[in-house]
Amino acid sequence: MMSLRSLKHVLRGAAAVTLSFNSGMALADSSPGGEADTRPEFIKRGEYLFRAADCAACHVAPKGGSLTGGRPFVLPFGTVFAVNITPDKQTGIGNYTDAEWLKMLREGVGRGGKHLYPVMPYTAYTLLSDADALAIKAYLFSVAPENAPAPQNRLHFPFNQRWGMVFWNWLNNPNKRFQPDPAQSEQWNRGAYLTEALGHCSQCHTPRTITYGLSSKAYAGAVQVGWRAYNLTSDKQHGLGAWTDEQLTSYLSTGKASGKGAASGPMAEAVEHGLRYMTQADIAAMVTYLRSLPPIAEGPVAQAMPPQADHALSDVARRGLGLFAQACAGCHLPDGRGRQSEWAALAGAHSVSDPAADNLVQVLRNGTALETRQGRVFMPGFSKAYTEEELAAIASYVLAHFGNTQTDIKPSAFKN
Repeated sequence: MMSLRSLKHVLRGAAAVTLSFNSGMALADSSPGGEADTRPEFIKRGEYLFRAADCAACHVAPKGGSLTGGRPFVLPFGTVFAVNITPDKQTGIGNYTDAEWLKMLREGVGRGGKHLYPVMPYTAYTLLSDADALAIKAYLFSVAPENAPAPQNRLHFPFNQRWGMVFWNWLNNPNKRFQPDPAQSEQWNRGAYLTEALGHCSQCHTPRTITYGLSSKAYAGAVQVGWRAYNLTSDKQHGLGAWTDEQLTSYLSTGKASGKGAASGPMAEAVEHGLRYMTQADIAAMVTYLRSLPPIAEGPVAQAMPPQADHALSDVARRGLGLFAQACAGCHLPDGRGRQSEWAALAGAHSVSDPAADNLVQVLRNGTALETRQGRVFMPGFSKAYTEEELAAIASYVLAHFGNTQTDIKPSAFKN
């Protein structure tokens, strides 16, 4: 879903990094499903790249475990379901040749000429080297096949006409591989490749155009499937400019950063399924690249400040104060430091100073979870235990107390 303009910076500057093989590789395309490389070291490499590409976050079945897909993505024009990516020959990817696999990842065209919808981030994966793309395929062909047909997409006309993707791709898919930038360091180039091609971070963090491609405001932040992906540029108020390298490293690799709160929703999934498996050298490379993103002053202001006095609360937020003490303070503590774990910290989190409260509403309504090295941390949703009015009051109090943001959230925000 990258536009040509948003890719100008990285296509000019990305390098062939050490994740990629330097040697050429012949493509096998004569016998469907029969040519997957079975070398253990190649499969192991593919597993690491699979993690770095965050494939599991979308393709793990809703009840967990297998890569049989089925997860719904509710978009403005309908619902698209993730597909089965086990090597099952009837319902999965088991019949893909190498050439077909590369065409799917780069052009968004599956077997038999079937166009994919750009919920699949092929406009980022198009930047992958042949070797890395085929290593991911080798890993996926090594997992157990499972017969699990994907649910039928539910899209409105004309979006249910796949042939229309020809024109979308012409506008939004550059279909080019990364090229090195000799003016940048090896670490920057490695970080660019990890962030743009594998991690496809721009797909969530860049605003969309009218055609649902990526705009030129790369990494300025955007709302995706109900969650706000925050500004990642070097702007000090809206983006990551005020974060230390240590905070950013910790957030990417563990899902929490001291003084900045914890990841939730899709970002927590990205950490759980992908980022936490990456080496510290790779995380450091991503930090280097993110630091170089030009500042864009857009989106909510990240206000890392101590909890505010409660004497000036609105009536709605004052009601939320009592509810917070009853339902939330036991884990989060009145000062937002979090009891026993920084994953429960609220103070400093971007979501508590966002007037729109997109992520705060999502967490209160649906909950969030993250698997860590210390075990699973989670917050349950409260939509069954509290009314919409009560949840709105809690959200209003959290914004005022922890983010100094005086906004009364409407109960309608909690309607499903």
